[in-house]
Amino acid sequence: MYSLLIHGRKSLLRGSVQKHVFSAFPRTFSSVSDGQKWRRNLPVVAYEGLTLKQAERLTRLVYSKQDAILILLRRHGFTDSQFGDMVVSYPPLFDLDARKSIAPKLKFLRSRGATSVELSEILPKIPKILGMEGTKTAGLYYHVFKYMTTANKSGNLAPLKGGGMQGNVMRNVWALRELGVPQNLLLSLLTSDNKLVFGKRRRFEETVNKVVGKGLDPTKPKFVEALKVIYKMSDKTEEEEEKINIYKRLGFAVGDVWSLFKKFPRILGLSEKNISNSAETFLSLGFSRDEFKMMIKRHPPCIAYSAESVKKKADFLMKEMKWSLCPKMLSYSMEERILPRCNVIKALMSKGLIGSEFPSAATVLICTNENFLKKFVRKHEDKELVAELMALFTARGDLASCVKSMVAEEEEILELQAKVASKENRK
Repeated sequence: MYSLLIHGRKSLLRGSVQKHVFSAFPRTFSSVSDGQKWRRNLPVVAYEGLTLKQAERLTRLVYSKQDAILILLRRHGFTDSQFGDMVVSYPPLFDLDARKSIAPKLKFLRSRGATSVELSEILPKIPKILGMEGTKTAGLYYHVFKYMTTANKSGNLAPLKGGGMQGNVMRNVWALRELGVPQNLLLSLLTSDNKLVFGKRRRFEETVNKVVGKGLDPTKPKFVEALKVIYKMSDKTEEEEEKINIYKRLGFAVGDVWSLFKKFPRILGLSEKNISNSAETFLSLGFSRDEFKMMIKRHPPCIAYSAESVKKKADFLMKEMKWSLCPKMLSYSMEERILPRCNVIKALMSKGLIGSEFPSAATVLICTNENFLKKFVRKHEDKELVAELMALFTARGDLASCVKSMVAEEEEILELQAKVASKENRK
């Protein structure tokens, strides 16, 4: 239970607080002793709604490991700015142990010829290497990425000879680059859980040829997503046919399925249960099978949305806002887009400023933020009204209350631990 609570707490820190806290702490120390001194005299961020004690506890919680990691990276030529970028692009870096996890990988890479300059140039672009299990695995990814980076600078990439896993990776990366797959997409593929780039020649080539044959553009992210889906299915000869049969039972033609695949490759990666649940959810909301098919054809990602999310959005949009459900509307965030905009509309209606009927969904939801603000907020001359509407539009939840709850939770955990320790001492 304790580990689960801690994991949740760290996730909240990474998702809501981390960027703001990090920017508030300049790093000027250059030695371990300086870092320890800094930690004892840690400046405290003033969070609105938190007591000084709570803010201090949160501050120390965020930076309990970070200073040790930073000192280690600085020894290898990294700047504070690079460390900040690495934390933002790879938040789990916070959870790593500087001595047990990061140091062995840096030592291994240096023993294989990597210089401090190379490390500080390459690792900030792919910090996930530091979180991989095993020094050899990290080394493989590092050298492949170095290979890609060198090619990016020179403008060409020559295939490297070699056998085993590294030979497969180098050959496959070269083949994808030859097709025109850009470096950023290769990097995402390289660091994903999918093993395509490690695949043996025959299976890899069959996967690539099939995706190319379906007409997907190698320069677009959907191409890489399609590779992942097809490669995963390729070790089970009947899986692709089974998936297509599931959609056929729902009324889709084989051509429809491949058209949907081009727009949303994950459609062939969903389980039969997920596909069936999606169909049942839309039917339970009163849509016919033909309407369900039309919605999926117009916006294929709909089929991957959870039943809870679809029902929650549909109930609000159809019952409360009195709108017909457009599939695109289901892709919008309830908290980030739908509720803030609809709250602005409700406020204007309550003041008699836009009539008694809700504007169309296209006018409210499908337009850009700038157009929405221009049409419904900024045009008003009353500055107090504009401020009130902007407050509704920018509302994203109360961060202070979340942080306060998190800190209180930690205090409860510590109190519980103390009680347990006290009972054990009595025994």
